[in-house]
Amino acid sequence: YHLYYGDEVGNPGTVLTFFPWGNNGAPAGRPGTGQLTTTAFSIPRESLGYWTERLVEHGVRFEKPVERFGDSVLHFADPDGIGLELVAEAEDTRPGWQTGPVPEEHAVRGFESVALSEKEPGRTAELLTGVLGFRRAGEEDGRFRYEAGEGGSGNRVHLLHQPEGPTGRMGVGAVHHVAFRVPDHESHEEIREEIAKLGYSVTPVIDRQYFDAIYFREPGGVLFEIATDPPGFTTDETVGELGTNLKLPPQYEEHRADLERTLPELSLPVVGGGK
Repeated sequence: YHLYYGDEVGNPGTVLTFFPWGNNGAPAGRPGTGQLTTTAFSIPRESLGYWTERLVEHGVRFEKPVERFGDSVLHFADPDGIGLELVAEAEDTRPGWQTGPVPEEHAVRGFESVALSEKEPGRTAELLTGVLGFRRAGEEDGRFRYEAGEGGSGNRVHLLHQPEGPTGRMGVGAVHHVAFRVPDHESHEEIREEIAKLGYSVTPVIDRQYFDAIYFREPGGVLFEIATDPPGFTTDETVGELGTNLKLPPQYEEHRADLERTLPELSLPVVGGGK
């Protein structure tokens, strides 16, 4: 399974993917250097109190909010130990999900940033600024902020300088890769050529049905994906159907009956209303 979670239409900048490795007895991962260690989501500045109450109501333990780059940050972990944050900031103009399980005025807007733990972030910074179009935008306590495009939420990467930190290990509770977006297939081909010229071992373009993707490891060891915006998740379903059907790549359609019998059963959450 690839289980995609995002806004109501799966807009780029909102989608987090889970692989249910635990069903196969995969070992636990270990967060550390060479990994994406925290995924931060943007919420409205006035919604911090709402989210604090919601986490308490659902029994989610969290750390005391801290100030970072002028915003309030609420840090916690998912049940497998994946580091998550809610960043309350005023400048994110992306709309909330109107009919989701959280009132629209408090809804998550999308990604705010990701944090990469690095023993030596210099070469990673060179990749971000020299190839991927980022610029340095601040530093606090060993945390270096980089922004792309117009900046702001959804366009940020933080590099954490942790020279004495343990090396991360892939497994359940560890983040497999981070994906960056490009607007079209032409831009995708151009950036792949540039990455390859620099000596990185980059994959061929892979058709992921909802986007094309390439993969390579940045100097610190984090697996990077570059993905196209088109064609998007509504290429084979209507907005109302998203998340309700098992979708298969064309080469696996002939095995649908067998796959539906052997894959673990999934249950859909009830969406809408309440906290």
